[in-house]
Amino acid sequence: MSDPILETCKLNRFFGGLHAVRDVSFRVRQGAIQAVIGPNGAGKSTLFNLIAGTLAPNGGEVFFRGRKITAARPHAVARLGIARTFQTTRLFGQMTVLENVMVGRHVRTGSGFLAGLLNLPPTWREQRAIEHQARAILDDLNLGSCAGELAASLPFGRQRLVEFARALATEPALLLLDEPAAGLNIYETKVLATLITKIRDRGITCLVVEHDMSLVMDISDEVMVLDQGATIAEGPPRAIQRNREVIRVYLGDGDAANPQS
Repeated sequence: MSDPILETCKLNRFFGGLHAVRDVSFRVRQGAIQAVIGPNGAGKSTLFNLIAGTLAPNGGEVFFRGRKITAARPHAVARLGIARTFQTTRLFGQMTVLENVMVGRHVRTGSGFLAGLLNLPPTWREQRAIEHQARAILDDLNLGSCAGELAASLPFGRQRLVEFARALATEPALLLLDEPAAGLNIYETKVLATLITKIRDRGITCLVVEHDMSLVMDISDEVMVLDQGATIAEGPPRAIQRNREVIRVYLGDGDAANPQS
């Protein structure tokens, strides 16, 4: 088995008296789609924030490609190759779709502040390259026709795709997807499943927090289950479906062949 692209070791995070993440240790295999599931309040989004640098842990470590990134700032984490999307889209509504994707690409720019301030030729060339790359990503996601539209004017499902495009513009090695199916209809969720698989097939590892169990079971190679901040199960999707502790957490006693949150 290849070395993990991401590893956490005994991560902890407190909010006052609430122990939101409890000694969470796990590995994400490079090139895999790994899901993190659990009931509301299980600590899933907090775990993502600890990985992405939005929050600092109260204890434990995070490693990316063998490098310690514990408590690194979000922009530094992005430069290393970790991008993320959010439960609710965080687009710049009054900017065009193209401009939103170009913003993501700027994490890979080389021109310095002074060159940008003085509008020097290196900045022109770089901006043209950024626009070209952003348009290519939009075309790949069938969003090229709306490149000039304001992001806020798009239907929610397309806004979600624009957020994916902006994340991909950073050239991530690891993509953190925080409830990507939230607010999507059945058709849009199927499109999303195809897209996530396509991203994985291009060599980008995906770590997904998701409540839609059908989506999780369809696309995931591995699943980790959190409850009250602690890991209660890890394994392939079908094994997780049969796990007695997972069944208890989701449904209580009884039949739980398809646990739902």
